Amino acid sequence: MRRSHTTGSLLLTLALFVWAGMVIGISFLEAPLKFTAPHITVPLGLGIGRIVFAALNKAELTLGILALVSAFYLRVPVRVGIGLAVLSAILLAQTFWLLPALDVRATAVLAGSTAPPGFLHMLYIGLEVLKLVFLLLTGTWAHGWALQVARQRTSAPAPSPYRTV
Repeated sequence: MRRSHTTGSLLLTLALFVWAGMVIGISFLEAPLKFTAPHITVPLGLGIGRIVFAALNKAELTLGILALVSAFYLRVPVRVGIGLAVLSAILLAQTFWLLPALDVRATAVLAGSTAPPGFLHMLYIGLEVLKLVFLLLTGTWAHGWALQVARQRTSAPAPSPYRTV
């Protein structure tokens, strides 16, 4: 297996699984648990959440770009490409529509408004679940494909350094 293919495969797989770990850690552990801590008020929790999710979004964008560049370089199979396309669509929707809309709502609550429960928060949670599923699936597909390529390349006979006539 060529060193550049090995490095690209490693970067792709790591980007997807590190991204999945960050989503689990922040969206499914930190976010709900922070409101169970003593003395955490809704405004304080919202303020912390805005900072944490903005940082998570930047990290996700970085890992997403790394995964896309690696996949493009490697010319991954269609199913990996489709998984990355779904992940990109979710991330772009969250970045440019959903997070700004939730930020407006959080700002209103922090200013003293009582915002009624909205569907945006539930939509965000649903997209996080879908994103996590696709991160794990796409990472598994990319890893399996990389192993298959490695096996094929190592089982092929090495070219002889001597010319035969």
